Amino acid sequence: VLVGRVIAKFRKNKGISQEVLSGLADIGRTHLSAIERGERKPTLETLYRISCALDIKMSDIVIEIEKNIN
Repeated sequence: VLVGRVIAKFRKNKGISQEVLSGLADIGRTHLSAIERGERKPTLETLYRISCALDIKMSDIVIEIEKNIN
């Protein structure tokens, strides 16, 4: 759930829809939606594709996740 919330936060901060992000990351919109809802966990490759599509480092996502764990 946390991973998905962080991805959704970055996506919303960029002002793009799930449909646009999924297209840029070359993954299905329903797959991205499931990740954001915490129903699926992204592989490292998928997380990398999402971070590239968001024009951020994958480590930025990981750092944000770590901040929210504690």
